[in-house]
Formats: sequence, C-alpha cells, structure tokens
Amino acid sequence: MTGPLITQGVHETLRTAARASVPTVECSLDLERSKATVEVGEAGWSWRGQRFPWLESCKDRTIYYWTGEAFEPVARFTASLIKLVPTEWGTPTFEIDGIKMLATAQGSPYADAERKVGLIQPRGKVILDTCGGLGYFAEWCLRGEARQVLSYEKNPDVIWLRSLNPWSPAVGGALTLTEGDISERIATLPAASVDAILHDPPRFGIAGELYSQVFHDHLARVLKRKGKLFHYTGAPNKRASGRDMAAEVAKRLRHAGFVAELNGDGVFAVKK
Repeated sequence: MTGPLITQGVHETLRTAARASVPTVECSLDLERSKATVEVGEAGWSWRGQRFPWLESCKDRTIYYWTGEAFEPVARFTASLIKLVPTEWGTPTFEIDGIKMLATAQGSPYADAERKVGLIQPRGKVILDTCGGLGYFAEWCLRGEARQVLSYEKNPDVIWLRSLNPWSPAVGGALTLTEGDISERIATLPAASVDAILHDPPRFGIAGELYSQVFHDHLARVLKRKGKLFHYTGAPNKRASGRDMAAEVAKRLRHAGFVAELNGDGVFAVKK
C-alpha cells in the first residue's frame, strides 16, 4: 500500500479544516500507523505533491483507497462481499457478507493476535498459520522471531485486502503465503514438520470442515511432539445455538493426542 486510505473520520477532519480555511492539517492516511501533514483547499487536498478530490459520499464503516483516478471502497464482490472495515483501534477488521471475521468489541484485533501468538512462543520455530486472513498472526510471529511462517489463505479477495492494508505483513523472507484451502493442503504437509500451529478458522457454519476430527487429526500429524497450538473457536451464544464449540473442539483435540484447555475465545493445546 502506497496511496492514501480514507475513512469517514479522516475525510471529515480534512473537510472541517477546509471550511475553516486552515491551510494544513495533521491526520493519518494509513489507518493510524503514522501521521501525515496534508494541505487542504476548496477543491480538494494534497499529500506528497499529489492532488486528491473530495469524496462525493464517504460512508461510515468503509475504507477508501486511491485507484489512481478515484477513491473506491476497499471491497470486492465475487462469491461473497469481502470488505476491509475500520475500527476505533486503527487496525482494521474485515467482513464476509457482513459477518465480522475479527472481533473488535473488546479491543484491537492486532493486540488480540499478539496475545494469542504469545501462547505458542514463536521464537526460532516453524509455524503453520492455517487461515491467514489479514496476516496479524503472521506479523506477530515475525516480530517474535519465528524461523519460518507457513501461512495459507484460500480466498483471493482476502489476499487482495492484505495488499491494501498497512497493518498486514509483507510476504517474503520468513513468511510464505500460499493461496489455497488448508482443509485440502494439510494432507500434503509432512508429518512432524512444524513446531507450532495457529488455527483461526471462520465460524463453524461457514467452514465446518476446519472443526472436524479428520482435520484435528491432521493438525496433530504435522505438529512435532510437545508442539503448541492455539485454535480459535469464538464465543457464540450457547443458549441460542445449543452448542459449546470450545468444549467440542477441546474434546476432538484430546482425541487427536493433545492436552487441551479452554483459553479466552479458543483452545490452547500441547501435543503429547
């Protein structure tokens, strides 16, 4: 990502400065990763020597990127509507058909990823990142000095979101990103080939195969003895759904050969 990213809040900050005839204003054009000084005027605003027009309509819960000719929402619709969504924490989440893929009610999805990656202690390890998403797990693995991060993401539109998200890690070096369905690709991975696993699947109703005993058996197969795993399950309303997904996952992991315990919105496990 090299061009500016605009949210409703940033757009209003710029318009307010223009209406007050303030020649420059400081704001973030990369979702709070940094601050920039922007020149504003009646017809538009300037940054890094380039002129940009005002958006005719700037919607809430939408991030806009510069195509080279106009601002467009960071969203795509192929089989599903995939959309990058701003948060009060700066770090964005994303939605598939309106369903939020990363929780943001209690805090930043970036900080949430940091906590979960800390459970598997990434330093010096080869780590399987099963459902890469925006790459926040991978980023914290890299920061934690992982030796290698093998990340998989089956949705090309999500990979496109990553290319525009300044909080997503660059691919290369210790990080490889493979476009592919881990429910199929895991069968091709060698036994005992990774030191730790981060498994952050979509909810059960979308990707039930990633919660199956067959898949959990594969997780155990590719993980080295004493290897650590964090498995996201979410915290759905048990009374409404009639299911305790975290307990079900823990049971399957134990059957696959793990010592497993509930941890936050998921299950932390160690292979025996």
